[in-house]
Amino acid sequence: MATPKPGRRPANPRFSSGPCAKRPGWTPDRLAGALVGRSHRSDAGRERLARAIDLTREVLQVPADHRIAIVPASDTGAVEIALWSLLGPRGVDVAVWESFSADWATDVLGQLELPQARQLTAPYGALPDLSQLDFDHDVVFAWNGTTSGVRVPDAGFIPADRKGLTICDATSAAFAQDIDFAKLDATTFSWQKVLGGEAAHGVLILSPRAIERLESHVPPWPMPKIFRLTRDRKIVEAIFRGETLNTPSMLAVEDYLDALSWARDIGGLPALRARCDANAAAVAAWVAQTPWIDHLARDPATRANTSVCLVFTDESAARTPAARTSLSRRMVAMIEAEGAGFDFGAYRAAPPGFRIWCGATVETTDVALLTPWLDWAYGEATAAA
Repeated sequence: MATPKPGRRPANPRFSSGPCAKRPGWTPDRLAGALVGRSHRSDAGRERLARAIDLTREVLQVPADHRIAIVPASDTGAVEIALWSLLGPRGVDVAVWESFSADWATDVLGQLELPQARQLTAPYGALPDLSQLDFDHDVVFAWNGTTSGVRVPDAGFIPADRKGLTICDATSAAFAQDIDFAKLDATTFSWQKVLGGEAAHGVLILSPRAIERLESHVPPWPMPKIFRLTRDRKIVEAIFRGETLNTPSMLAVEDYLDALSWARDIGGLPALRARCDANAAAVAAWVAQTPWIDHLARDPATRANTSVCLVFTDESAARTPAARTSLSRRMVAMIEAEGAGFDFGAYRAAPPGFRIWCGATVETTDVALLTPWLDWAYGEATAAA
């Protein structure tokens, strides 16, 4: 029996995992004061960039002794700067359980070719055995696997007396999950994620231990200009005051400032986390009563509250990977054609299914309104098969 077509659509049907939905109430008019056509090195430009750093510290609750820089090339650029600048003096362990953490392993083992490097791997939906990480080494990991929906439950696996540095890709966790900066030495994210800012810019947060490494270690490989954080073996302090390594978009900076102000005004980090948790709970409630779908992350303690990834169960109408890929693509196309949801298909390298962005800029009512459309599309697609 076919499922009736739902009568309501999400008010904002954008569920992409990046760039993500704009904050509630956003309009282009919010960018009217952007310094377009002005130099980012002008007094006004530097003030805007410094303000973005200060608000990032305030909303994200970054310790005062950690430095914050705005860097080029989104979260990818921020991670690359950290890897190429910091690694070398010690062995390196890379924890891999989804696509982007696999990219960082490629950098460490394949590009930098560090001799004392190893990769700890788990399949999509699980974490590697974090107890096997050697913190006498530098450790590279993602706090939240954007393409798998699997996150570390907390920072308890990181010892406070570690000898190596921790380099953490936190792009789909920042502003959404409890990040313990005391356990992290280099933390990266892109403001296009949980705050829904415009893309192309990354943020790099460095602990005092990371700064010490930068000033005591000269990488043996050539360093591109946009990776260089030191001069004459001293940190370039101006970078952490808003004098960026390259030319930023002042339009994107204005948008980030708007998102940060919104985040602060609704209650800061606790309110942002609560919004993400409510969105993820709306998906979980639907999954609990739907026999053909399940979380890719089977352990509730490791399920993301932002990039919520879903897969077909053995009870579904699709039995093979090819059939599941076909079914998920048909369902996404059907729902997009109805204007009821966009860009929520699984990541291309992940198991076939769906990835519903549940970050803080998404309204829980919209998440709840998407799920009946999934029921309808499943019924229509499987009835026609």
